[in-house]
Amino acid sequence: MGSLWALLNRRILQTLLNSCRGLSAVWKTEEAFRIELIGLLLLTPIALLVANDYVQLILLLGSITLVLIVELLNTCIEIVVDRISLDFHDLSGRAKDVGSAAVLISLVLAGAVWALVLAHNYASMMNSG
Repeated sequence: MGSLWALLNRRILQTLLNSCRGLSAVWKTEEAFRIELIGLLLLTPIALLVANDYVQLILLLGSITLVLIVELLNTCIEIVVDRISLDFHDLSGRAKDVGSAAVLISLVLAGAVWALVLAHNYASMMNSG
């Protein structure tokens, strides 16, 4: 049982190190990721002020976190496509465009979540006051 525990701890540590390397690489090379992460950091205190309950807080912060996740996956697509070849190919361009579209959809979703939560809270405030 001790060796299993040691294996799990080593595996968890290795996974954490790999993830940190990946985040560091994306931070250094992807401006969009840096902007989105800074956006999350700036919007977190606003979300804490705006949210009426934990569900709203999770929706507000989760929608922005989803943008970061999709951006990471889009970056993976771009890296793999560029690894295969830097030459232009229709399929390579399409793969990158689809990844970019996924980021756009996640941004629209985040904007919609924030707009709906703000509108709901504003309407509640107007109705109660």
